[in-house]
Amino acid sequence: MKAITLWQPWASLIAIGAKKYETRSWATSYTGPIAIHAAKKDPCKMPILVEPFETALNEELEKAGLALCLLPTGSIVATARLVRCNKIEAEPDGTPFFRYWPTAAEILQLHRDFPGQRDYRAQRVRRFPEAERKELLFGDWTPGRYAWELTDVKLLQKPIRAKGAQRLWNWDEKDLDDQPLFV
Repeated sequence: MKAITLWQPWASLIAIGAKKYETRSWATSYTGPIAIHAAKKDPCKMPILVEPFETALNEELEKAGLALCLLPTGSIVATARLVRCNKIEAEPDGTPFFRYWPTAAEILQLHRDFPGQRDYRAQRVRRFPEAERKELLFGDWTPGRYAWELTDVKLLQKPIRAKGAQRLWNWDEKDLDDQPLFV
């Protein structure tokens, strides 16, 4: 299984479903299962967090019953499905958005919803409504970067120790066999 290493608290934000996009400076063509690995870097030794990120972070961690200084490190904390990699653009006012091509399942749904339409592969645009503004706080949405869309996130009941790496790396998921998952 492919894996990606993230610093805490971002790995746990994905694991608890508070962050659905991982923003990166580089693109990937890989789609499929992915393990979310929390780097060894101690989240309590991070520089002072800025508002409003700190408030949003504390709200999400509190909802999940977690504390910043007790987040697991050096471990796989969740699994997910990487469904697409989107290039980030910006409106004239600086508001980020991205264009994307629908997945096969989305094309089938478009075909059902709009049977007369011919081009089901037409580019779609994704903007963030006010209700999803926390997502923008939890990533670097600078135009030219990439938003990796994650779905089917499953939090591991107990983190699995693993040595991380930069970029995408291969992880042997044999340790998942006996691992109960939270959904």
